[in-house]
Parts: sequence; structure tokens; C-alpha cells
Amino acid sequence: MDNSMFFGIATLGYIFAMIAYITYLVSKNRYVGLVATYLTIVSFAFHTIAFLMRWYEGYIMGLRSFWRPPVSNLYESLVFFVWCLMLGYIIIEFRYKNRAFGAFVTPIAAMILAFIEMTGLSKEIEPLVPALQSNWLLAHVTMSFISYAMFGLSFATALIYLIQKTEKKTEPAYIFWTFSVGLMIVILLAMAIDYLKFHVIATSTEAMKKYLFRATFKSNSQTIVALSWFSALSIIGFVWMFGNYLKRIINTFNLSEQMLDDITYRAIAIGFPIFTLGGLIFGAIWADQAWGVYWSWDPKETWSLITWFVYAFYLHARLMRGWRGKKVAVVAVVGFVVVLFTYLGVNLLLSGLHSYV
Repeated sequence: MDNSMFFGIATLGYIFAMIAYITYLVSKNRYVGLVATYLTIVSFAFHTIAFLMRWYEGYIMGLRSFWRPPVSNLYESLVFFVWCLMLGYIIIEFRYKNRAFGAFVTPIAAMILAFIEMTGLSKEIEPLVPALQSNWLLAHVTMSFISYAMFGLSFATALIYLIQKTEKKTEPAYIFWTFSVGLMIVILLAMAIDYLKFHVIATSTEAMKKYLFRATFKSNSQTIVALSWFSALSIIGFVWMFGNYLKRIINTFNLSEQMLDDITYRAIAIGFPIFTLGGLIFGAIWADQAWGVYWSWDPKETWSLITWFVYAFYLHARLMRGWRGKKVAVVAVVGFVVVLFTYLGVNLLLSGLHSYV
């Protein structure tokens, strides 16, 4: 048995947990909720074992130092991000004794895992590229993804807050959250269609660019492209039209607005200094050692700085300007969208020095 088998079990477990959490959200069946929690914990255990096995396997193969964890390429960084995200979620579920959050956190994990399977990212343990053969790898990369996980949790709680607090369909906050949820559904479906059509085997960023959304929005057939956009707008419109039903379901769990706002703030308050130190400062020091310059305005660096500004604005608006409620919740949701673009969008749409991650 190797780490891939354990990762596969964890992946299936998370997907079933997502289905169970969503079912629990709709049915409020206590036993379904327990199943969702147990699936999440067991999947997380397999995930942890797989991560440690991969770390050890790379070490005994002589390909990596023991102090350089398996976070050196896109596949490894994605599975580590999901690990951090699910660890944070498990802590929140037991701390606040509420499973409703799972229906919003597990789809993020499912989207990432679907991305891995759809693109067929190489899971082979490979030697570190020269730029990654540094002691800064442990600090810079792991701290960056821990902060990303915190921002992902804040996204989920901020989104729930917006769903609870909006009333009218013409309200900007209502339009914003229904568009966000609808877009997430569209992306998941488009990635699933890509996988079903191509069963993609992609081992590089260029291959991902070639196949991602090729069955829908980037199809060679203009008819399929038109149908894809029509379907996407229809799905978003459907979420907008019936969003109040989701609001009613969530309201039955009696989630305190203060609790949601508090979790969002705490997650960002923890993630922001970790990202500042590990993502920006340690990254700049490592860049100087690797490339001879602290800052080169590489696309990944630029978007990391934009991410920092978004969350700095959130904390400034809340602490100094006294913003509360829907305004800062919108900033938290936008912030995680920027995080996803920084992490994945830059690699797929732009090019730069960070193309290996």
C-alpha cells in the first residue's frame, strides 16, 4: 500500500461527507448529521496518514530532505490545503457544536478534489526543483496554505451570514451571495463534464490549460459554448429565484449572527498574520536567495499582495471603521475568491516564476 490509496479513500470519504452534510442541511435528520461527521473524521484520518506516508516515502527514496514536506507541486499543495481546511472545520464543528457549516465547507474541498481528478495531476514523488531546495520551503509554503485554509473557513461562515441576513431579491447582498453560490455550482458541474468527456490525464499546467472547461465554455463548437453560457446563467438565475428557500433551511438551525460574524473574524484574524509572515515576508526572503531579488512583480507575488490588501481592508474596516454585518461579510467572500485566483487562476491564466506550484 502506498500513499495514493489512502488519498483515494480520503477523497471518496470527503465527497460522501459533502453529500451527507447537504442532506443533513435539508432534512435535519440527526443520524445523517452523525454520519457526515464520522465520514469527515475518518476521511481526515486517512488523509493525515497519506500525507505522512508521502513525506516518509520521499525521504526514504532519497528524493527529498526530511525537513522538506510534500508541498512542492500543485498536487501536493492542493491536498495539503484540503487537509488544513478540514482540520479547521472539524475544530469549528466541535467548538460550536453545529454541523450546518459542513454543507458549505465540504463543497470547497470537493471542488479542489474534483480539480485534481479532472486534470489527472501527476501523483508521482519527484525530486525537488532547484528553486525549492531550500529550508524556507517548510515555513513559506506551509504557512501560506494554513492561512488559505483560514480564509476558506471565513468564506463559508461569511456566506452563511449573508444568506441569513438578506431579505429582498433586489438587495445587493442577496444578488452577491446567490451569484457566488450559483457560480460555485457552475464550476463544479463544468469540471465534472470535462472529466466525464475527456477522462483527462494532464501532468503539467499547459495540459490543464488545454482541457479545463474544454467540454463546455471553451469547446470548439459555438453551439456548445452558447448552451454552456445559457445553462450557467440559468443556474445562477435559479439560485437567485429560489435563494430564499435556502435561507429558510439555514434559519431552522438557529445559527447566531454574532457567532457567524465571530468565526469569520477569528479565522481572518488568525490567517492574516500567518499569511503576512509566511506568505509575503518569508517568501520575499526566499525569493532573494533563489532569484537574487526580494520582489520581482511576478504574477503570483502581485496577486498575493492583492490578497493581503483585501484582508487588511477587512480588518481595518472592522476594527477602525466599525464595520459589521453584511459589508464585511462581502469583503470576506471576495477575499477568498482572490485567494483562489492567486492560488489556481494565476497558474492557469498567467505565467511566471511560480509555475511549478
